[in-house]
Amino acid sequence: MTSNSTPPPSGVYVPAVLYFDENEDFDVPAIQAHILRLAKGGVTGILVQGSNGEAQHLSHDERKEAIRLTRKTLDDNGFQQVVIIAGTGAQSTRETKKLCKDAAEAGAAFCLVLTPSVWPTQMTPEKIIKFHSDVADASPIPTMVYNFPVVTAGLNLDSDIIGELAKHPNIVGTKLSCGTIGKLHRLTSTVPITKFATFPGVSDVFLQGLVSGSAGLIGALPNVAPKAHMEVYRLYKAGKIQEAEKIQGLLGHADWELGKLGSIGGIKAVVSKHFGYGGTVVRAPLSAAVVTPTSTTKLDELIVLEKSL
Repeated sequence: MTSNSTPPPSGVYVPAVLYFDENEDFDVPAIQAHILRLAKGGVTGILVQGSNGEAQHLSHDERKEAIRLTRKTLDDNGFQQVVIIAGTGAQSTRETKKLCKDAAEAGAAFCLVLTPSVWPTQMTPEKIIKFHSDVADASPIPTMVYNFPVVTAGLNLDSDIIGELAKHPNIVGTKLSCGTIGKLHRLTSTVPITKFATFPGVSDVFLQGLVSGSAGLIGALPNVAPKAHMEVYRLYKAGKIQEAEKIQGLLGHADWELGKLGSIGGIKAVVSKHFGYGGTVVRAPLSAAVVTPTSTTKLDELIVLEKSL
């Protein structure tokens, strides 16, 4: 465990999709092209092996290699300041500890930890707190609590549980993919941002989160439009709330469309179509997205904005 752990800097973080070739092996040139487009778009950091990075479909070696490749690509191209957060959730405390150690060795600065969910009825608040505390005790880098009920069999950590975990010296933040602004605001008004960074996990509450004291965003949609998200962040910081609200409205509609496309497959299909790199392969049993002219009207509008910035 590190001493005097500090949270990740405020800003926009992208749970980057991971590109595969037709054999479902890493498509390294496409992965690098994506990392560099995000970095050039101004993002604060990249989340490797978030849910959009197909973490649960990768071996331990692949997870470590994806982090290493991301860090090396950033460093070799002058983006040393871009922060890497690594998703390290697993179904046992033992394996999660190992993934945190692997992530640190591969160049990540923070770990984002999902709650185990094979036996959701056994995951009482006490067991959830013990799991995250034990992992944070053992992790060589600071950890963050990842709350995503959709991928944890409905387990939804409330503000009491997360607030208790925020007291741990090596737990420095949370990603709330539940998108609950009330929960976010309860946390930001209880724990100072200098000790614990609270991020919404969906773009459709990005600006609302900022108004409620969030540290920014860790969301899927910046895979498509990093500059547009950074523009909302800039406008908010400059006090230009009405201008930020206009773009936020578009982000909300585009995020909704992306979800209907199947998120991971949708991101790959939209990026491949509009930015000229990467295929649409996802690891089975996921399936590629089918994009039609009517399924991406707001996403197309967002991309026009993105290319103008």
